[in-house]
Amino acid sequence: MNIPDQWEQRDGTLFRSFQFKNFTEAFAFMNKVAALADELDHHPDWSNSWNVVNISLTTHSANSTVTDRDIALAEAINSLVELPS
Repeated sequence: MNIPDQWEQRDGTLFRSFQFKNFTEAFAFMNKVAALADELDHHPDWSNSWNVVNISLTTHSANSTVTDRDIALAEAINSLVELPS
């Protein structure tokens, strides 16, 4: 399984932390991820504290393990941060 750039396996999940200039940018990113997650019907576990968004991905229907669905969502999330805002 190829882990996408800047993601790591942590505590049985696929994990990445994102840092933004401020809360508004972090929240805008979360809105984009939410729309993408709904489109892919695969939703992250995440947290936000001011300008930091932490995302953990697992497939709950596969006993909360990392699957191809998590890899695909991580790659799609990566593409969001590479786009101009």
